[in-house]
Amino acid sequence: QVQLVESGGGLVQAGGSLRLSCAASGRTFNVLTMAWFRQAPGKERDFVAAITPNGRSSNYVDSVQGRFSISRDDAKRAVYLQMNSLKPEDTAVYYCASRGGNGLLTMSRYYNYWGQGTQVTVSS
Repeated sequence: QVQLVESGGGLVQAGGSLRLSCAASGRTFNVLTMAWFRQAPGKERDFVAAITPNGRSSNYVDSVQGRFSISRDDAKRAVYLQMNSLKPEDTAVYYCASRGGNGLLTMSRYYNYWGQGTQVTVSS
């Protein structure tokens, strides 16, 4: 079992920045691939970014490449999403997710555990 709790969401103007955090408890954190997904109203939950257990590899959806950065701190059992140059289309509920193994998979069905989500709203 893994418990995930997100924080750091809020309201920001376009061009601004936010840093999301996800705190994990339960299963050994350093064997987990961690990811961020987001879901806008009326839309499916979409992949944003993922990072391998050792933190050496990550991947991003094209729309956030160069603006968002995923990182992890295994000592703190936490994963972060630094979001810069935010756009109104980034508005969504952001979810932290985890899975065992090294694959940087982008489909939500491959992730076993999920947080409750944190709202990010970007105003124009």
